[in-house]
Amino acid sequence: MNGFNLRGRSIVVDSDLSREEIHGLIETARDLKLKLRRGEPHAYLTGKTLAMIFQKPSTRTRVAFEVGMTHLGGHALYLGPNDLQLNRGETIEDTAQVLGRYCDAIMARVFAHGDVERLAAHAGVPVYNGLSDMYHPTQALADLLTLTEKLGPLAGRTLAYVGAGNNMLHSLLLAGATVGLHLRVATPPAFGPTPEVVAVAKGLARRSGSRLTLTADPAEAAADADAVYTDVVASMGEADTPERRAALAPYQVTEALMARACPDAIFMHCLPMHRGEEAAAEVADGPRSVIFDQAENRLHLHKAILALTVR
Repeated sequence: MNGFNLRGRSIVVDSDLSREEIHGLIETARDLKLKLRRGEPHAYLTGKTLAMIFQKPSTRTRVAFEVGMTHLGGHALYLGPNDLQLNRGETIEDTAQVLGRYCDAIMARVFAHGDVERLAAHAGVPVYNGLSDMYHPTQALADLLTLTEKLGPLAGRTLAYVGAGNNMLHSLLLAGATVGLHLRVATPPAFGPTPEVVAVAKGLARRSGSRLTLTADPAEAAADADAVYTDVVASMGEADTPERRAALAPYQVTEALMARACPDAIFMHCLPMHRGEEAAAEVADGPRSVIFDQAENRLHLHKAILALTVR
């Protein structure tokens, strides 16, 4: 593993990381991925423990962090909704201080973003946002790893996001703008990204040379894009209403929409997916889909986060 490190650092929002730090995470993840495939031991965290707080169900986040910690020689402790005293009124602050004295890092998948912020403020150990109502940085960082593998250097490349403005889009805006990725975002006017997040992303884009385009037209967003990304119609915790479905129906990623992108453009989705809703099955399962490469890369990027931040 290279000498780059983020010892003691939390990752609560994508903008917690600089361009150089994101590139360092990506390169470390690529190195760890190669070591795993070669069967080379990389038990950098022997004797270390990760606490994993889950207020929401999870497949990729839980498995990637738990398996990743095992590969690194450490131990991951699953703490579900009924495993902590939080459901009996113990405060986030008290929970953070207790877990910080037992464990070397905390990953939290929560409903309210403020819960992750409070954990990070009081734990005294690195805290990672495994998903909140506002951001999904661990997924976005893994997506940048996938984009790097498929496209090469990201600066100047174009990612089109088509669908609902949500936590996934927020993280893609911040992480993508930080590394110089051009972002074209097509959302229904009533279901766009949070203006405050867009303002931060625009500031990051000015510093990196990224171009950020917001539109209501999926075809405009996808035109000549290097990658087309979408997410579910309604994320966990969001109201899945008839009005929402009607507004998002024209934003389904179809083969016709993919034909607007570059001939070798890739299709991305963070999963879980509902084929026939946000994306057509022939796109999701077609030759340009990299959805399972994205899922695998959660493991390698999460291992990089752990290896570089745990003291």
